[in-house]
Amino acid sequence: MATVLNEHIVSSYEDELMNLNHAISEMGGMVEQAITDSANALLKLDHKGAQDVRAYDKRIDEMKDRINDMAVSIIARRKPMAADLRMVVTAIQVANDLERTGDMAKQLAKRTMQIDSLGLAPKFYNGVKHMTDLVARQLKAALDAYAARDAKMAIDVCAHDEEVDAMHTSLFRELLTYMMEDPRNITQCTHLLFCTKSLERVGDHATNIAEAAYYLETGRHLGVDESQRQQL
Repeated sequence: MATVLNEHIVSSYEDELMNLNHAISEMGGMVEQAITDSANALLKLDHKGAQDVRAYDKRIDEMKDRINDMAVSIIARRKPMAADLRMVVTAIQVANDLERTGDMAKQLAKRTMQIDSLGLAPKFYNGVKHMTDLVARQLKAALDAYAARDAKMAIDVCAHDEEVDAMHTSLFRELLTYMMEDPRNITQCTHLLFCTKSLERVGDHATNIAEAAYYLETGRHLGVDESQRQQL
């Protein structure tokens, strides 16, 4: 009888860990969709779509609270150790980064609703789309690394963050040029500067998630020296 009870407890515990992982995956999908929708709303000046993104952010916040509650409950009742403890702790961290990424989507939507028209060169639109694609790939790769417990993939995500930073710098300079050429562009370009910064921050949060994935798999923190050594 004791053996059956122990097996039941172990099975129940494993189910709780699995449910926590599923919740992270679900929240990741929600945030990926929010980033894509908010960027599309910006490029199309779709105020209705932007409003939908802002409303959607509440669901993302609720998902983070749910994950935190699940994690705290597991720690309090199960007292996990070693790899299990790392998984629960990193789940809290990843949920927080996803929630902040959702905030970046909301900020994009908020700025979109304050812009009436965009008369900028096609090069700028292509740049924003390219940057959106970059951060979307970064976020997906980071979540995949976390789900697969893939340390090498996590390192690759961190290594590619410089591409996002470079794209942000390029768009920043381009917007400053528009502002200097015509003062009438200052208001909308200021909003767009905040938009590109929000996208750059998405890349930063993706890097944080990748670092959490590395820690989850290895039990070590991904420092600069360690990252370089792993790439040799």
